[in-house]
Amino acid sequence: MNNVTFRPAVAVLTYERVVEQIEHAIVSGDIRPGQRLASERELMVQFSVSRPTIREALRVLQAQGLIASKPGGRGGPEVLAPSPETLARSFTTMARVASLSLSELVQFRIVLESSACQLAAALHTPEQLSAMRDAIGRMEVEVANGSDSFNRADLDFHASIWAASHNDLLQICGQAVSGSILKLMDDRMDRAADKSRAMQESLERDRAIFAAIADGNSAGAGDSARNAIASYFEQYLNEDGARGLQALGAVID
Repeated sequence: MNNVTFRPAVAVLTYERVVEQIEHAIVSGDIRPGQRLASERELMVQFSVSRPTIREALRVLQAQGLIASKPGGRGGPEVLAPSPETLARSFTTMARVASLSLSELVQFRIVLESSACQLAAALHTPEQLSAMRDAIGRMEVEVANGSDSFNRADLDFHASIWAASHNDLLQICGQAVSGSILKLMDDRMDRAADKSRAMQESLERDRAIFAAIADGNSAGAGDSARNAIASYFEQYLNEDGARGLQALGAVID
């Protein structure tokens, strides 16, 4: 007789089995983004379940960002492509229930964005470099116009870097964690004492990143990104969080 210990069997709700099968079909590529699922009535027949079961399964899939109800046309909900917004909601939810701390999110952003900058320095196209340059130029103009317009230009600059990394997974995860941090930080950023100075400092950090990318200096671009993120967020982190940033190679004043 062996010493294997089994756990009590857990009943699985029927709608979860429906979710599993549809998830698998989407992940495996059997159903592609832009295609529609069958109608509720057809799904009821295929799965041999009730309408409430199908509706609960579709509700879960929609909450996961895998499908969306689309008016018009034949068939059921439309299958969605993976998006940063979906991941951002997950990161934000985990952070709000204390599964993730702000320092963990910032550390993760440093890992992702420094890598994206290194890749962008080596792989950018002339068009992508031009987009970064244009965003920097808009930031220079928008410093005097207020934080909202400046932030839009700043977001465009970083989006150009993600695109220039030519790594879709980095782009999706990076934009997701950035969006999640922004949602957690909104109140604190709004209370910044000197927004004009904060924008100017952000512009200088982005200029350093851009210069390294334009020069094809991957190591310099990665270092500039690490230092830029650390410099911005160090005031919002506790001592342990700051040590974590330094452990990743970021320089904190």
